[in-house]
Amino acid sequence: MSAKRTAASPLESLAADLVYLWSIQYYSTPTIDDRFNYLDHVFSIISELDPRFTDPYEVGALIAVAEAHNTDLAFKILDMGFAKCPDQWLFPFDAGHIALMTLKNYDLAMKYFKACMEIPGSPVFVRRLYANALYKKGDIQTSWETWLEIYKTAPDEPTKKTASNHLYEVKAAIDSGVIAEAVKKYKERFGRLPETLGELIATRLLAKLPRDLDGQDYLYDAKTGSVRTATIPWKR
Repeated sequence: MSAKRTAASPLESLAADLVYLWSIQYYSTPTIDDRFNYLDHVFSIISELDPRFTDPYEVGALIAVAEAHNTDLAFKILDMGFAKCPDQWLFPFDAGHIALMTLKNYDLAMKYFKACMEIPGSPVFVRRLYANALYKKGDIQTSWETWLEIYKTAPDEPTKKTASNHLYEVKAAIDSGVIAEAVKKYKERFGRLPETLGELIATRLLAKLPRDLDGQDYLYDAKTGSVRTATIPWKR
């Protein structure tokens, strides 16, 4: 997804190309032990020569993550690209993907995915990644609301099915928390786990037993007090 390169003069663009080609060869030479020391500086030079040349930002970030194993450096390069090309959704998307998949930093992933979502032309699936980061972070209620909105506005059946499966998973997490709290209070009161979830109703610890998104009862293990769904979400 390269942007149209109009900001630089032909000479500057040529110089940026030459530095970029040199950098690929340089950073592909494993015998140079200190080759990553000036990675951001090299790509900042390319940026200054031709700010709208998008490929180097992506490649520089990839080198930072995959070769230098330096996610901070990757974010720095992608942030540089986003600052120079604020209309390019790929930069915050790549940063969000690194935060989500490599660091498991869900707050940071949400920040980047949200920035990506606000750019005209960004793909609709980014909202799904944002909702997934919410769920992973533990913000179950907001994740539910986000997935519900995705479900209601789904442009096709596959997207709707994906949203439905996530809603099933999120509702199960919400319900399991409610049931687990009631089971905990039951044990505190009676010194043992309930034999069935029905005892939570009889003792008025729950007004009614929640059911999964398909209307099925949750499965309860009286030995451990754990609760699970009757169906694996992705096999519904």
